[in-house]
Amino acid sequence: MMIGVLAVQGAFIEHIQALRALGAPCIELRQKADVEQELTGLVLPGGESTVQGKLLRDLDMYAALKEKIQQGLPVLATCAGMILLAEHLSNDDKVHFATMPITVKRNAYGRQLGSFHTQADFAGLGSVPMTFIRAPYIESAGAGVKVLAEVDGRIVAARYGDQLALAFHPELDLDKSMAIHKYFLAMCEK
Repeated sequence: MMIGVLAVQGAFIEHIQALRALGAPCIELRQKADVEQELTGLVLPGGESTVQGKLLRDLDMYAALKEKIQQGLPVLATCAGMILLAEHLSNDDKVHFATMPITVKRNAYGRQLGSFHTQADFAGLGSVPMTFIRAPYIESAGAGVKVLAEVDGRIVAARYGDQLALAFHPELDLDKSMAIHKYFLAMCEK
């Protein structure tokens, strides 16, 4: 098993620490050669989706990663990562991988001051801690998308095949169970 963690910008270190604590080897994806390795899973971390999208293209990583996702590589996409996967953005014309049939609203909770923490039910896992930082949410989900969590009537976690998209940052709330990262590793083991 080898989990590739996009490491061009954003909160990637925390994901690596969580995955390694669970025994999963990780590689930081910083250049095209990293992406060309055999990967069992992919993490698209939180950060700034516009910057990540630009760097993916500038570093010639975009096409190879998109192809891997389309071929079924399991993906854990958090916050900005969810924006990278979305087929549509309701408040932006620029889409990136567009591999998940969801419409996402960027910065849906406002600026940094709109950040918050809560606990909410996550399908199959029970109540999990959720930290939202300038977070998006899913406005609508297309055919085949399974909604996994909602907060205040808004979709904040969904799965489409092997793509797991979260509006929150599980890497910042590493409860003792590390439930979200375990869920993702179970996807990678199939």
